[in-house]
Parts: sequence; structure tokens; C-alpha cells
Amino acid sequence: MSGFGHYARTADELEREIVKRGIAIGLDWSDAARLRELAHQALSCTPSCMMKLLRSPLRQEKLTGELFALSELMLINMRQSAETGIHTHGGPAWKAFGRALYEAYDAGAARARPQEPDEA
Repeated sequence: MSGFGHYARTADELEREIVKRGIAIGLDWSDAARLRELAHQALSCTPSCMMKLLRSPLRQEKLTGELFALSELMLINMRQSAETGIHTHGGPAWKAFGRALYEAYDAGAARARPQEPDEA
């Protein structure tokens, strides 16, 4: 069937992985200030910044890069499902981080000077 996707299942799988990374880096999903700080970093991270994080020998940086990558995948999944007329959403962790991403974006994070991991 054309346009069919398992969007809800993908969102659930991404949510689980986002939660795992969040736990591993010590995130409190109710700490809005910390989530906005992380969201700002995610939005201002260039592709080369992302690769540095993902390839970092430091566990914290690698997990942070994975969290950023998973958040991009969640946004893609939600956009694709919306384009086919399906409403898809993540769980509590995604909603908290997604809200922080929108707030950071509205505050101008995407227009800020991109930071490399060693500059943060």
C-alpha cells in the first residue's frame, strides 16, 4: 500500500531510545531549563559538530550526539506521518524535549553561531 508506514511503532521505538540516552546522560525530563539548554545545543550543532559528538571517545558526548540524532529521526517520522494524514506523537520524554526544541528555536537557537563540541 502506497504511503503506508508504521509511524506509531517507530515513534515508540524512538521514544525508548531517547529515554535510554536521557537516563545515561543524567537528564531529568521535568528540568525545563536543562532541556532548553540541551535543545539550544542541538539546534546550533552543525553536521560536523554532530559527527564529532557521535565519534567522540567521551561517553557523555557520544550519547548526547545520539540523542540529537534520535530527535531528528522523531521529527522526520512525525512530519512524514502528517504528510500522509496520520497523527503521530512520542511519549513523555519526547514531548518534554520536543517542547524545549520549539522553545529554543523560537528564542533564536537555530540562528545562533554553531558550536563545535570542544567550544561548549
